[in-house]
Order: sequence, then C-alpha cells, then structure tokens
Amino acid sequence: MTGTRIAALGHYQPAKVLTNDDLTALVDTSDAWISSRVGIRTRHMAGPDEPVDELAAHAAGKALAGAGLDPADIDLVLVATSTAIDRSPNMAARVAARLGMPSPATMDLNVVCAGFTHALATADHAVRAGAARRALVVGADKMTAVTDWTDRTTCVLVGDGAGAAVVEATADDGRDPGIGPVLWGSVPEMGHAVRIEGTPPRFAQEGQSVYRWATQRLPALARQTCERSGITPEELAGVVLHQANLRIIEPLAAKIGAVNAIVARDVVDSGNTSAASIPLALSKLVERGELPSGAPVLLFGFGGNLSYAGQVVRVP
Repeated sequence: MTGTRIAALGHYQPAKVLTNDDLTALVDTSDAWISSRVGIRTRHMAGPDEPVDELAAHAAGKALAGAGLDPADIDLVLVATSTAIDRSPNMAARVAARLGMPSPATMDLNVVCAGFTHALATADHAVRAGAARRALVVGADKMTAVTDWTDRTTCVLVGDGAGAAVVEATADDGRDPGIGPVLWGSVPEMGHAVRIEGTPPRFAQEGQSVYRWATQRLPALARQTCERSGITPEELAGVVLHQANLRIIEPLAAKIGAVNAIVARDVVDSGNTSAASIPLALSKLVERGELPSGAPVLLFGFGGNLSYAGQVVRVP
C-alpha cells in the first residue's frame, strides 16, 4: 500500500515587525489591552513590493532544500490562501514559476485559516491515489493587505507569512502513518462569522461567536482526529492549532487532553497569519529541535467559513 509522509518543512516571514506599541499610533489601543485579550506581542508585515507568492516561494524553497529535492521533482503544488493576488494565474502557478518547476499540477485552496490542513489532506489523498508522487503544500497569506487599520478589534490580530511542507509517497505498513486520516467539515450557516469581503476586500469577524464555537465544539473534534489515527491525546508530542488567539489556543489544548504535548504558541510573535499559521508554527518547532523526528503531532485548523480540518502527522 502507498502511504505518505512529510519529508521536510520550511517557513518565511517578512523582515518588518509591528509591535503592540506601534499599533497605538494607529488606533486607540495599548500593549496591555492587546496582550490580555489575544496574547499577541508582535507580528510581521510584508511591504507593497512583497506579494503573497513571494512569501510562499521563500517557504517552499526552504522545504525543498530540506528534503534535498529539485523543483523538477515536484508534480503537484497546492497553495492555501485567502489573499490571492488575482483570480488567474493562481498562487500555485505563480509559486511554481518562481521556483522554476517544469510541469506540475497547480491548485489553490481557499479555506481561510483551515486552508493548510485541507491542502495537506488533499495532497495526502492525491499521493495515496497515485495521482502524484511528490507534492508541495504551502499555506501563505498577506493578511495586512486586507485589514482595516482603523478597526482595533481586527488590526491588532493579523500578520503575514508562509509555511510549506513537502509530501511524498512512502511504504505504508498500517502503523504510525506519516500523515494520518483527515477529519474535516464546516458550519455553513455560521460562515458569516469570519469574512474577507467588499471592494477593496477587508477582514472582519464576530469574535465572540468564533471564540464560543472554537472552545466548545472543537475539543471533541480534535479528539476524534486522534482516534482516526489510532492514537490517544496523551501520546501526542505536539499540538499545533490554528494560531488565532492565545485565549482560544490554551483552553482548547487543555480540553483535548494532550497533557504531554508541546503546544504551539507562535501567535504571540506572529499574530494570526491565516493559512500560514499552522505550517509556520510547526516548522519553527521542528527547526528549534523541540519536536524530534517521528514525533506524533496533532494539526488542527479552523476559522473562516467556520471550516475545520485536522490530522495527526509524524514530523520529519
């Protein structure tokens, strides 16, 4: 049987950093107000000459280098983003062109904050089905480009960045899958709770509705995700949730019951980077050596559309 694994990870953030104190010059806020409500201290901001596909290509290039692969070795490129530059060409095609890939299939997925976990599952399915041998999966967003900088409830949340994973085929003996089965779904009637809409597009959300839904509904779904991979929460070495708000991440991680796991808290330094947040946080944990090779980690994305997707993966 064909299985899959993550061969390597990579991440990238723009050089410019916005602190909470910087935001006090834009809106009526303070470091204490932001820290106490969302736990964010800093976030990275891309400039006008740093498009989303450039962020994505930087992260993707690092993942390819980590896997010891050339761009020509990739036959499927999936980019999860909700801040694409144009309707066409899509971001995946732009990334493939930047990296000099000769003929990959290229697709974008817009599932907002749950985009990367949806894209990872799609790559997993494509490889298992024999439609691809190696896939490049990228989560990248430039949220600062769709932000209303007069709205203190949203502008304090967002940051820019990208994270990437190389997914490849491997032998599957039925034990410890590199990428476990996905659990995914949505709450369509509540899709209005997180929005990027209008001309120009602007990010808006109903924060309390999202908070209640995430903290009340998602713990059981995350535990179900573990069950599908044949693992208990206590066996997890890491938990990487969508980095939306520390006040969501910490209670959700506690309710899952992953008492021995490292919980990613990259939101503190990066803010909410939407589809980039999970691969960005995971890549940093691996790069710092906080998660050993082969360690089981729960990834769980949630947010826009009130969509969610999660899987247990073994880190490279």
